[in-house]
Amino acid sequence: MKLILATRNVHKIEELSAMLSDLNVELLSFRDFPDLPEVVEDGETLEDNAIKKAREISQATGLPALADDTGLEVAALGGAPGVISARYAGEACSYDDNNRKLIHELEGVPDEERKAAFRCVVALAVPGGEVMTVEGRTDGVILREPRGDMGFGYDPIFLPNGHTLSYAEMSQDEKNTVSHRGRALEKARELIARVM
Repeated sequence: MKLILATRNVHKIEELSAMLSDLNVELLSFRDFPDLPEVVEDGETLEDNAIKKAREISQATGLPALADDTGLEVAALGGAPGVISARYAGEACSYDDNNRKLIHELEGVPDEERKAAFRCVVALAVPGGEVMTVEGRTDGVILREPRGDMGFGYDPIFLPNGHTLSYAEMSQDEKNTVSHRGRALEKARELIARVM
C-alpha cells in the first residue's frame, strides 16, 4: 500500500518517515510527484490547514495522503504565533528569523510566564473524500536563547516540561518520543491501519 506525505518540508518528511518506518506502507512525497499542486495554507486553524493539505494531495494523486499542521502557542502572547508559526517573522522568513522574533517578543517576560505548547494536527485523507484527524500536544517553556543544533523550526528555544534538553538538543529518537508530532502520529497510526 502507498501513502503520500502531503508536505514539501524536507525536515517534516524525514521526521514522518522515521516515525512511520515500521508500518507495512510505502511512503511517498512530492519528490515522487513533481507536479503536485502547491497547497495554500490559508485556514484559520491548524485543523483547517491539515485537512486542506491532505484532501488536495489525495485528490491530485489518487492515493491516501497524510498531512500535518503544527503551531507553537505561547501563553504570554495570547496563543501567538499559532497557525502562522511557520511565517511568524514574515512570508520568506527563516527558522532563525522566527526564533529571534519570538525571543524579542518575550523580552522581559519572567521565566514562570514563558509557558508554551506545541500542537500538531494530523489529517489522513483517502480517495473519495473522507478525512480523519488526530492531535498531539507537548507543553513546555520558551528559552531565553537557542540551545542545540538538531531539529528545525522552534526546536532550539522550546524546552518540554519535565526535560532538561531543548528539542534541538535531543536526538531524533528522543524528540519523537516526547514531541507533539510524535504523539499525533502515534494516534494517526491507528487511522492508517484502519484504511490501508
